[in-house]
Amino acid sequence: MEKMQNGFQCLPMLELFAFTDGACSGNPGPGGWGVVLQAKDGEKILRQRELNGGALQTTNNQMELTAAIEALETLTRNSNITIITDSVYVKDGITKWLLRWKQNGWRTAGKKPVKNLGLWRQLDTAQKRHSVTWQWIKGHAGHPGNERADFLAREGMKLFKDRGAGAG
Repeated sequence: MEKMQNGFQCLPMLELFAFTDGACSGNPGPGGWGVVLQAKDGEKILRQRELNGGALQTTNNQMELTAAIEALETLTRNSNITIITDSVYVKDGITKWLLRWKQNGWRTAGKKPVKNLGLWRQLDTAQKRHSVTWQWIKGHAGHPGNERADFLAREGMKLFKDRGAGAG
């Protein structure tokens, strides 16, 4: 039964989560990305959506970034969301390094150009529409959301892995 407050129905406060992962066979090589989006009320999952894709020639870091971008860009309205990644590169890049990179003309502390610049810019733009909390989780440690995102990333890679094997 929904609560009533001042004559208005109070709906549950949904929390959005996105488990993201990337995979690559060779680095560079065929790769894939996976996302598990969940709308939760407390511990109860009310809705879940899965996304994945891949590329023929890519790196693991590019697929990790792409997963986070796809998670944010698939949302149709501004949202509060927690992105859960097993990539220290993505988590630290977006929370610790991005501002300095931008201030330094997209150069690292070592004055080298930032790798994957186009993807970092795309992720920066995608997160501006939302209120994002970034969380790191240890990969391959049995967390269902992370394990599913990993599976989706490997599935996303399959088509490109098969295509790469047939080329030549």
